[in-house]
Amino acid sequence: MDYKRTKADKTTETRDSDAFNKVTENMYETISMLSKRSNQISQDIKQELYRKIEEFASQNDNLEEIFENREQIEIARFYEQLPKSTLIAINEYFNDQLVYRNDENGKGAVNDLILEVKQAQELKEEKAKKHKK
Repeated sequence: MDYKRTKADKTTETRDSDAFNKVTENMYETISMLSKRSNQISQDIKQELYRKIEEFASQNDNLEEIFENREQIEIARFYEQLPKSTLIAINEYFNDQLVYRNDENGKGAVNDLILEVKQAQELKEEKAKKHKK
């Protein structure tokens, strides 16, 4: 995902705690899900930043040749101004861009889709049995 174009808030705001129950029906599961997604986002951004800064790495390991690189400074400033990974994850959650699956209790978007497919298959099989008789 392109985190540079995200429309997530750059500052924190107070939210209704009930709004976090809409998908999982459990606030603690939602917080856990958002935490995991936030960690994924921060790792992606970190790797991207390291790849860009690596281009400016000097091949000489001489401490006397320390210099400022304007492009490197601009890249660092840009990444500092991005919204925090937690805010991006919350934005994705409220815009229904996250897929939630919990195999233990059978809840989540993926499980709902699986149930719908199974029900459709069962109906199709029942109709086929009726037509054979």
